This record gives sequence, C-alpha cells and structure tokens, in this order.
Amino acid sequence: MTELKVLITNHEVPKVAIDLLGEKCTLIINEEKPYANREQILAKCPGVDAIFWASKERLDAEVLDKAGPQMKVVGCMSAGLDNVDVETLKARGIKLSNTPVVLNDAVADVAVLLALGAARRITEGRRAIEQGTWRYGVQWQLGRDISGSTVGIVGLGGIGQAIVTKLTKFGVSKFLYSGHKEKEEGKLLNAKFVTFDELIKESDFVIIACPLTTETKGLFNATVFDKMKNTSILINIARGGIVVQNDLVEALQQKKIFAAGLDVMTPEPLPRDSPLLKLDNVVLLPHIGSATIGTRAAMAQLTAQNILMGLGGAPMFTPVY
Repeated sequence: MTELKVLITNHEVPKVAIDLLGEKCTLIINEEKPYANREQILAKCPGVDAIFWASKERLDAEVLDKAGPQMKVVGCMSAGLDNVDVETLKARGIKLSNTPVVLNDAVADVAVLLALGAARRITEGRRAIEQGTWRYGVQWQLGRDISGSTVGIVGLGGIGQAIVTKLTKFGVSKFLYSGHKEKEEGKLLNAKFVTFDELIKESDFVIIACPLTTETKGLFNATVFDKMKNTSILINIARGGIVVQNDLVEALQQKKIFAAGLDVMTPEPLPRDSPLLKLDNVVLLPHIGSATIGTRAAMAQLTAQNILMGLGGAPMFTPVY
C-alpha cells in the first residue's frame, strides 16, 4: 500500500492519525493556516486514493472529479455528514466512514453544560459582574431547576442516550424523546417515546440531538416556539440549521421561552453583530462539542483506521453505508 496517496485536508489533524496513515501511505497534507479553503483542497486532490476529510467545506462531485477515478475511500472526522454529498459518493462506489460513538460523551457533557448555564443565567450573571450591576436580593438572578424537571430529547441516538445517562444524576423527574420510532434503548433509560408536538409542549428543557437532514432543517421555528412553555429552555448541540435562528432570537427577546444554550448556530463563525450576542438569556459556545484532547485524538485515529481498512479491501469499523 506504500504507493497509495491520502489527502489530509487539515494540518491540525492529531498526530496519531498522521503516524498511522504515514506508515503505509504517501500523505498529502493541506498546510494552509488557519485551515484550507475549498480551492486549496481542490488543488491537492488530483491523483489521491483516499481523503481524510476534516473540513467544513462541501465534499461533493467536484471534489471527487478533481481527485480522479482512482479515488476509493473517504474518511470523515465527524459524526455529522451534512456537508457531505453521501448519495454521490455511494453512487460512485466510494467507501465512506464517519466517527460516531467516540464523541458521544464529550458532546453530551456540553449539552449538560449549556443546560445548566442557560438555566442559571450565566451570561446575564457575568454581565452583571462586568457592568457593576451585581446586587444582593432574595429575588435577584433566579434561575430554573433541572432537578425535578421534564427533559425532552429530540433524537435519541448515541449522543441523546449519553445526555439522558448524565442528566439522570441531576434528579430529572421525567425524560421524553421523539424520533421516527420507539427505541429499546429508551425503555432501558426510562425515557418515554412521544410525538414531537407532545415533547415541545411538555418539556422544561428541550435538547436537540438529531442530525441535520431535509426533514429536520428549520424544524424549530416560530410555530414551535409558540407551543413551548415560556419557562422552557432550548439546547442545541446538533446543527444550527435545525433552528430558524431569527425565530429563536424573537422568541428569546419576547420571552416566549426562558433561555437557550447553543453550541451550534448559523452561520459559523457567528458574525460579531449577531443579535444573539446582545441577548442575556442565551449561552453561546463556538461549536466545541467534541473539542477535548482525548476525543479529537480518538476521532482522528478511527478515521485513519477506517481509511486503511477501506484501502485494504476490509470492512471499515464505522461505515456510513
């Protein structure tokens, strides 16, 4: 396999992946900083046999055409595939993998962080310290309890299940979840399968943990926010496109919901003049759900292993299809 070429689209890929692939393949690495744009990635595609995709750019027919007919494998260092033209890769017989499972705990931790932060009004509290408006009072800066609450999970996949497991320790009264069908895992976690409409109406915390698809794009809009409790808190650790952001801003401004905690938004990076940044009742993180040293290393290693397995004709550990 020494003659096989692998393009690594991001120079910051953890060393464990570089070492694994470098033992058996010739590596072409996009060294551009802070990261390679689409044109720079396309310039290095020709002649490669596999691509290690660690980019927010779109992976589509143009990329595959630039690479050439010898392209066999794509390994994505992500769980989500919303920036990948999966059907085109599948139609061309190109093997595709992603990195589910290994990031579940890290992303679930961020969901818990955002839920607690939004419930306890940490953005508003920090601004009170900075602006000198910190005061003492029995009714000042009151947040909402997660203990005894009803938590609704939209999408009880691996990340959703990890969130339930972690929040169980916080004394949550009831877990609800929605999706295409009831899951055995839900029963084991004592989570109740309900319709999406029931979930948004009954939940004190609504946590979005589903993939961005044509079905879920814009799922959370003004109509949904009108149905939610005015004491409820929205958490999104999935993809920004699942929420109609202008509708969310309006809901937060008009106190249709209590607060929101977002690790994802649209666009990314969020413009500095975004109205989200002006709101006290929203906690924002810059899409760092899987951003721990251990998790990113595990994602990189799995991606590299998938590529090597795919190039060698063996079943990949986490194939997409």
